[in-house]
Amino acid sequence: MSSWGRGQLGACWPTACQRTCLSQSSSWRQGLKTCCLAAPASHGKYTCQQHSPTIFPMTSTTGSTTRSPQTGMDGRVMYWPRGRVWGGSSSLNAMVYVRGHAEDYNRWHREGAGGWDYEHCLPYFRKAQTHELGGDRYRGSSGPLHVSQGKTGHPLHRAFIEAGQQAGYPFTEDMNGYQQEGFGWMDMTIHKVAQDKVGFKCTHIIRTLDFNSKPANYEGARHVIRPLRLSLLLPKSPFCFKSWFFYSHLTVGKRWSTASAYLRPALSRPNVKAEVHCLTTRVLFDGTRAVGVEYQQNGQMKKVGQGSKVFADKEVILSGGAINSPQLLMLSGVGDGDDLQKLDIPVIQHLPGVGSNLQDHLEVHVQQQCTQPITLFKAQKPFHMLKIGLEWLLCFTAYFAGERAFFYVGTNPGVKHSIRLLGYGATAHLESGAFIRSRPSVTHPDIQFHFLPSQVIDHGRIRPTTEAYQVSVKHGTCSYIDVWELRQCMKLAREIFAQKAFAPFRGPEVLPGAAVQSDKDIDALVRRKAESAYHPSCTCKMGRPTDRAAVVDPETRVYGLDGLRVVDASIMPSMVSGNLNAPTIMIAEKAADAIKGLVPLCDPGVPVYQPPSLERQR
Repeated sequence: MSSWGRGQLGACWPTACQRTCLSQSSSWRQGLKTCCLAAPASHGKYTCQQHSPTIFPMTSTTGSTTRSPQTGMDGRVMYWPRGRVWGGSSSLNAMVYVRGHAEDYNRWHREGAGGWDYEHCLPYFRKAQTHELGGDRYRGSSGPLHVSQGKTGHPLHRAFIEAGQQAGYPFTEDMNGYQQEGFGWMDMTIHKVAQDKVGFKCTHIIRTLDFNSKPANYEGARHVIRPLRLSLLLPKSPFCFKSWFFYSHLTVGKRWSTASAYLRPALSRPNVKAEVHCLTTRVLFDGTRAVGVEYQQNGQMKKVGQGSKVFADKEVILSGGAINSPQLLMLSGVGDGDDLQKLDIPVIQHLPGVGSNLQDHLEVHVQQQCTQPITLFKAQKPFHMLKIGLEWLLCFTAYFAGERAFFYVGTNPGVKHSIRLLGYGATAHLESGAFIRSRPSVTHPDIQFHFLPSQVIDHGRIRPTTEAYQVSVKHGTCSYIDVWELRQCMKLAREIFAQKAFAPFRGPEVLPGAAVQSDKDIDALVRRKAESAYHPSCTCKMGRPTDRAAVVDPETRVYGLDGLRVVDASIMPSMVSGNLNAPTIMIAEKAADAIKGLVPLCDPGVPVYQPPSLERQR
């Protein structure tokens, strides 16, 4: 049986690995048992995840990791939340599904992670995914993780994409496919679930309602009219109508966390057991072989290992994330021997790379006031937040299966009306974005944009004070050039907001502000305002045995030890160009095949976009 140890605070990436390695495979059902130790209190239907895409971290389901004051950031202590719920931060995050660039994985291979180049990683991205647009050489069509693409039709999202093209950047149909570079619609881990939801919302007065008979030229493309009594409240109309009306092909946007994709299906098996309220304190060894774990549960110390009722006679797999996995290794005597001896921890294996090589994305916002009341400003007021939540849960916050839905009104069968039914609770609102290069000669994008028709203040802990929109810009390296690149990020973002597409909406700049123009002032603002993008990684680096910083081999096995693996974002040799949720799920899918002894998947010769010229920045 394999036993799964976890630290106290889970995050979206470690739990993604846990859920994936518990994937539905027949090989796990033939005599093998799995025990999953986790901190969250329950894995029930409503505590397993927050289903509405607009629900973000709450006090009861998040923890934070204390960081040291950062000298390069004016001595600030950065905010670093971690998800403490089934599904980790994938149950609380913004649901952005970004794989990174193909060259990220080719770089991993060069850095010592043999067999982790793009042609070996892409098949596992596909294996994990079911994309709403169907499968192709880049997208998956039968995986447990449901992914949908933005396209709400919000005018600010469309303005952002149009402004990027006006500034000379290309449009990309799929940032996770052939061409990452450019402006386009973001993929999200939102499952558009078909449901027989009843609902109607319209801003126009409908004078005559007669749905009891189908018009002669009825198209029937996206809806069915059936006899069901329903009161229709038109918000901008003084009238309330009653009629027979029903939509049968509404699709409701649901957050699709790793708990929904992997854990909950796996828990239905008799050979999978989950223990909750657990804090793993150390891995137990017999010599250099991992045989179990010691953990606290509800304040009581317990052991999963030799001498107890459950034996880890196969493997112990750590999925605690970039903070807790190296912490647990060090508490277990695996790490830099000199450091462990200073703490009176017996040394099991000297691995100086444990806990080193920490990398994270740094992020800063550019914000602009909006002259029209079309942002999420009103939606974030307490009454409207309650209304949105109830609407999503009980009523008709939904997508139609297509771009628009058509229905007929009145006695004239030739009059066709169209509406777009999209509730605030059915989307994460980060539906458009971009990947661009900061300067000529850069071979692939090193800057990422997330556009949001709202204003984020203090990580969302303070509500917006005005109608505003923003773009979040990030870069991932940890060298001195970060200062120049983040400065360039802000200049390029300002250039986008200055394009003609934003003219109908553009008000005064909120951040950095009109007074911040010189390089010195921009650098000072970056040090004062830039924050972590919550992407810690690389602290149990995968690499060659000759690499002193390497902790695990390309099969995810800890060097020098038997029966112990690490499978989470900590084993990345270096950060990818984008968010880490999708890459870590891929890591877990690939590791699952390695654990089961399967031949790794490979898709050689996949085409990848190359810019026409490296002599220009765009």
